[in-house]
Amino acid sequence: MEGGVVLMQKTLRTLVVLVSVSCLVLTLTIAGCSRHPNEKQCQAYEEQLKAATSAEELLQEKKQTLADAETKLADKQQVLNDVKSEKDKVTQRLGDM
Repeated sequence: MEGGVVLMQKTLRTLVVLVSVSCLVLTLTIAGCSRHPNEKQCQAYEEQLKAATSAEELLQEKKQTLADAETKLADKQQVLNDVKSEKDKVTQRLGDM
């Protein structure tokens, strides 16, 4: 289970890095050496900015989902430990009879 969580975190981190680098490269490529970008370049920049923002929002949502899942897992593990402890007590009482 923990391996899946780590893989998910690495995948999301990689996704954000790739989108950010792609945005930077595309922006620099489109902008070229011109001091004043034309309308097409401005639109491309805005689209890339929206894509980066969207990816960051998705990352935050996934992090929250992961945190919620980890909390639920911890709760379930605590319940499991409580049940195992109770089982051991009952088994011991039955053995004492």
